Amino acid sequence: MADYLVIVESPAKAKTIEKYLGKKYKVKASMGHLRDLPKSQMGVDTENNFEPRYITIRGKGPILKELKQAAKKAKKSLSCSRSGS
Repeated sequence: MADYLVIVESPAKAKTIEKYLGKKYKVKASMGHLRDLPKSQMGVDTENNFEPRYITIRGKGPILKELKQAAKKAKKSLSCSRSGS
């Protein structure tokens, strides 16, 4: 397994970036956002310094599990996102 894990949103980006980084890096795609604030309740805990309450987006559980397993095997992991662009 690679020493470093890089997580990006797109599978196409993952494939391209992995070519540039080399064998010490494994680049995986999250296939978009994995977690979000709940719509049916307050998304922050007002009693606990406004700590966010995230939920896993429906259908993203298997991808999240795969990424967690890959992160455990890597020495370091990094998530890259360009939110808002």
